[in-house]
Amino acid sequence: MSLILDVKNLTKRFGGVVANNDISFDVKAGEILGIIGPNGAGKSTLFDLITNFQTPDSGHVFFQGREITGLRPDRISKLGIARTFQKLKPFSDLTVTENVMVGALARTPHMPEARNAALEALAFVDLLEKRNHFARELSTGQRKRLELARGLAMEPRLILMDEVTGGVDQRTIPGLVELVLELKRRGTTIVTIEHNMQVMMRISDRILALYAGRRIAFGPPQEVSNDPAVVDAYLGGTPDAA
Repeated sequence: MSLILDVKNLTKRFGGVVANNDISFDVKAGEILGIIGPNGAGKSTLFDLITNFQTPDSGHVFFQGREITGLRPDRISKLGIARTFQKLKPFSDLTVTENVMVGALARTPHMPEARNAALEALAFVDLLEKRNHFARELSTGQRKRLELARGLAMEPRLILMDEVTGGVDQRTIPGLVELVLELKRRGTTIVTIEHNMQVMMRISDRILALYAGRRIAFGPPQEVSNDPAVVDAYLGGTPDAA
């Protein structure tokens, strides 16, 4: 299985705080890679560095064999990387369709094509019946689906998902999990941040565990979940570096 993303020695400092410390990992085409870690572990910062919302102090990012370190976020998205965000900030005064069209317009300047892509994405996430509603009228779970649809409208090869099941009620989680698995079945490569270990164990092919900005484990889900450093991190210990 070929690599679609290769991250080498990424480091990011904010003053005296090292948010990401020499992190390396790879993502295979067609897999789901889960990223876990306590709050403050550096998970979202890692997404920021991959998509260049933050510029790394050192290290390199390669996508499909091409270095993308330092490219503008819009250039990175056009190459085939989409991202969802943990903090949901839809355009409240736009309709659901118009929100998703914003994502589609990142790859096409043609409004009819963007609208068709938006409607296809909304159908996939089961929001088509809400297409003419304003985004502010959606529930949290529906906003999660809207955020995902906006990313999918870009037709990415790789999508980075930041807590797609976070903050929703338990009844909503199985449907969101099934969406993620269906995306994989359709050939999309996924890197997802989640706090819910049950979700991670079900969907992930491999897991990257972070603690205090460092990589402490990387491998198959069962192996990572039983790693003493990971157990210590989740129980509030101070694990040794992996």
